[in-house]
Amino acid sequence: MVLPTGHDWCGAVGGDVAAAALHRRGKQAADLASTVVAVQLAGGALASWVRIDPVAPTFDRHTALRKALAPLLAEQPSRLDVMLWGDEPWRRAVAADAAYVAAVNAPAMPSRKRSDGPVTVEQVVVHGAPDASVVAAVGHVAAGNVLCRQLTVEPANVVTPATYRAEVRSLAAANGWTVREWNRARLERMGAGAFTAVARGSDHGDAAVVRLTYDGRSRGRGPAVALVGKGLCYDTGGHTLKTGTSMFDMHHDMNGSAVVVGALLAATRLRLPVRIDGWLAIAQNHLSPTAYTPNEVVTALNGTTIEVTDTDAEGRMVLADTLTMAAREQPDLVVDFATLTGAMWTALGSRMSGVLSNRPEWAQRAVALGDTVGERLVAFPLPADYDESLESTVADVKQCDHTTGKADHILAGRFLSRFVDDRPWVHIDLSSVSHKGGLGAVAHEVNGTGVAWAVALLNHLTGHDGG
Repeated sequence: MVLPTGHDWCGAVGGDVAAAALHRRGKQAADLASTVVAVQLAGGALASWVRIDPVAPTFDRHTALRKALAPLLAEQPSRLDVMLWGDEPWRRAVAADAAYVAAVNAPAMPSRKRSDGPVTVEQVVVHGAPDASVVAAVGHVAAGNVLCRQLTVEPANVVTPATYRAEVRSLAAANGWTVREWNRARLERMGAGAFTAVARGSDHGDAAVVRLTYDGRSRGRGPAVALVGKGLCYDTGGHTLKTGTSMFDMHHDMNGSAVVVGALLAATRLRLPVRIDGWLAIAQNHLSPTAYTPNEVVTALNGTTIEVTDTDAEGRMVLADTLTMAAREQPDLVVDFATLTGAMWTALGSRMSGVLSNRPEWAQRAVALGDTVGERLVAFPLPADYDESLESTVADVKQCDHTTGKADHILAGRFLSRFVDDRPWVHIDLSSVSHKGGLGAVAHEVNGTGVAWAVALLNHLTGHDGG
């Protein structure tokens, strides 16, 4: 039961029961904004109450709704009813939030436990929403988020570059996307030395750049956007080997590409009038006799020579050539998503992600868009004098500053900016990809940050957000 603040609510279904539960705890009605009250009603149904202020930040609204849903989802119900109890303006203001939080948490994530694990809620019904189309729309965004998370949580022996590419082809066929793939041999012939340096670390030969295209424009009119995702199915660090603790969960290192796939699914179901080229940089970073090493000098696709200093900075290498390929198509905007730097995690922890851009106005716009959907971003500057830390005596640029590691999130941004041909570009460093206990709308540890933001961006570009 979702209730408004500042109004009498005891007339709501089960309101007297909730009031009694609050009284036993020595709390007041106002405490429902921060306290979860779950009570079993007559007939056996379990109900939970929460009060939502429609002018509170979206992240806070989503968090309160997620916490209210938690005791219900723990019961593994087959059906979930979300009831909005309040006047029409309030219900109109909170319907999308309530529907999204319910829809994004209903499906279970993949699990291979032999014992009974979480089950999917088969039906979610939102009562009291003034506009059913709003509920349907956020359901499509939630589906994109769920797909992103399902891809991300699969173990590394399940999602390899080869199986990931096969899954992407299946998704493309099901959703009408065109798909094109550049395998390692083809990339080597093209001169994509940054990507293929990383790809040498695996003897499977299955690394590739994959482009998925959705075009919802009418007669070619409308914005064209390139969404680029880092797709490292596993990252050991290569010769600059990670510690065992740091290596754990590195199957999540393909999350940036999963964000792109999830955003494509949501945009397709929403039939957004935009062209999206989704570029996936799919590879692994392993140790082998052929793996790239520090002190190598490789030539990227755009001709830039790169001095390798840290093989664990492989993300910016695969993105460099993939960004070059994306920029050559001359989109109106290039956006990349990547679990890229530990420095961003050090700066922000796992509750927010960072954004950098070669257009300061776009960095601020990205933050504002994140606020609207409850996916918080922090903008960092991209000053040119940081390039001094990337000066090389043997190549055009060093891969990173391996001597200090300081400000690596900014240095990574400066490095990547060399490969977008000065097109408008936004870089999302996904430090909040995983947060214990859930984050914002999502109860699962892997939260799919970036999908809802990408949809908000596409709506903004097409004028559907009123901006």
